[in-house]
Amino acid sequence: MTVFLTIIVLALVAVTGWQMSKIFQLSQGNQNVGNDSEVANDKDNRINGYLSIMFLIFLYVISIYCFWNYSEFYLPEASSAHGADYDTLMFITIALIMFVQVITQFLLFYFSNKYAGKKGQRALFYADNDKLEFIWTIIPVVVLAGLILYGLFTWSDIMNVEETEDTMVVELYAYQFAWRARYSGDDNTLGKANVRYIEGINALGVDPSDNYGKDDVITTELHLPVNKPVLFKFRSQDVLHSAYMPFFRAQMNVVPGMITQFGFTPTVTSEDIQESEFMIKKVRKINEIRRENSKDLVAKGEEPLDSYEFEYYLLCNKICGKSHYNMQMKIVVESEEDFNAWMAEQKTLSEELSAQASN
Repeated sequence: MTVFLTIIVLALVAVTGWQMSKIFQLSQGNQNVGNDSEVANDKDNRINGYLSIMFLIFLYVISIYCFWNYSEFYLPEASSAHGADYDTLMFITIALIMFVQVITQFLLFYFSNKYAGKKGQRALFYADNDKLEFIWTIIPVVVLAGLILYGLFTWSDIMNVEETEDTMVVELYAYQFAWRARYSGDDNTLGKANVRYIEGINALGVDPSDNYGKDDVITTELHLPVNKPVLFKFRSQDVLHSAYMPFFRAQMNVVPGMITQFGFTPTVTSEDIQESEFMIKKVRKINEIRRENSKDLVAKGEEPLDSYEFEYYLLCNKICGKSHYNMQMKIVVESEEDFNAWMAEQKTLSEELSAQASN
């Protein structure tokens, strides 16, 4: 922070000095007219025309370089059924933006060079052209209308989750600064909940008198069976959070006082993505960086960094307080057999409350 403030101060001092020099020049009146004219001549226009072409080339080169060299930071293929539609919409949007950007930037800088000012040459000017205005208005309207309609249909398909008997209902509960998952149990129906019921082990405020809540299971890890549709119900205890699962292309605001929802079908298990070529390379590179950083830590007598292993995580994508970074919950996508075995090890809410009462 000190370095940042120092840079700002130095920049302000430099701007102040520059402004003072301009004031000094103005105070000299017309003494320098003819020697240091600020009116561009043919040479100035030619130079700026060439510079515009050089900047255009630089812009294209740096764009290609960034797309090529930073492609490793893209996420891999989506791990959810709807993710392919989401990615397709995003890439179509990016392609359209880049297509327009390449053409318009080329024309802008090409014309600034070709039609650079020359002494005695007057620019052609006309007030309006209905044909041109129609063309550059109707093309964006048609393209944007198509993109918006495609986006609306994609949004509708993703958000309108059809709740069937096969759909698993899970509540994700956010609070400063952690997550809890509540499974709906054998009846596949979540019990009623309210903050007034929060007491002791009942940290999510499930209504103890509601029979639907007795078989609910509350966990600190989110386990999901692969290829099974899941409907998430989101609640927040305190402030606005945002449930963010990037590999599943899923994000939903978690709002105090209301229930929001989002659903998807996980298609790639945790084990499969860990063994994918993309993730093996990514983990290898991260561990190489961690090993290099560990050398300095060991030299200082500190513990080296642990080896990194990839896991799916549920994150909070809202800055919800000073410990916002702690809001991470591990997600395990596994076979239905493994999921059922894990669920069999968990205690229901009624069992937890009975154990608390007996103690």
